[in-house]
This record gives sequence, structure tokens and C-alpha cells, in this order.
Amino acid sequence: MTLKQQLTEDMKTAMRGGDKHRLGVIRLVLAAIKQREVDERIELDDAQTLAVLEKMLKQRRDSVSQYASAGREDLADVERAEMAIIETYLPAQLDEAELDALIASAIADTGASSPRDMGKVMAAVKEKAAGRADMAQVSVRIKAKLAG
Repeated sequence: MTLKQQLTEDMKTAMRGGDKHRLGVIRLVLAAIKQREVDERIELDDAQTLAVLEKMLKQRRDSVSQYASAGREDLADVERAEMAIIETYLPAQLDEAELDALIASAIADTGASSPRDMGKVMAAVKEKAAGRADMAQVSVRIKAKLAG
């Protein structure tokens, strides 16, 4: 079953169960997927669907930080609840040791030696860690390894 099919089935289950919050979040996700499919005139595969989910998760992280800094914890809590639902559809996150090993492997594979080579390393890591790591944190780690 593809990720889109899983989302559709979960939407039906949420409708039957009366879980309005989960239903609303799943509908937002499906709408974002459909919008991208219409815009690009393609059928999204699981990797592209994961990219949509990651983008939505990043938007919510940004919103949480903005709401928290503005003193609106009520709105931040709503965003956190949406993040929890979206995260259930993402693969398990890499732990720090796995992430460091992946970065070291990418640096070795690309022959990177300085911060100028960061783009090559990021591309290699992004391909292997799609949906399993926060790419902003990966970028910071790669920069530190290449600088040090």
C-alpha cells in the first residue's frame, strides 16, 4: 500500500471514528499532495509524498517557534498536535550515531575536503536520509565536520 493510499484509508477511519482533529490534518496533507500533483501534472510516488510531509512538518516547526516567541502557547500546542499526526507517516528518524556514520560515508564517497564541497555532501546525505532526519540539523553537522 502506498503512502497516499494509507492516508486515504486513515482519513476514512478518522471519519468513521469521529476523530475530527486527525481527520482535519489528514485532509490538509492530502490537499497538499493533490495540489503538488496538479501543479506539476504528475502522480507523486512515496518519496515525493514524503517530501510533501517533510515540508509540512518544517512549516509547523517554524510556526511553533514563532507562536512560542509571541507568547501564544495555545496556537503552538495546536501546531505540535498536527506535527505529531504528520510524524506518524514519516519513517523512523535516524539516531545520532547512524546520522554521523551516514555523513562520514557521504564525505568519503564524494571526496569532500573543505566547506566548499558541502553541496555535494548534502546531496548525497539527502538522498539516503530522506524523511528520516531534519536536514537543517544535518547541514549543521556537515558544516562542522568539513570545517574541523
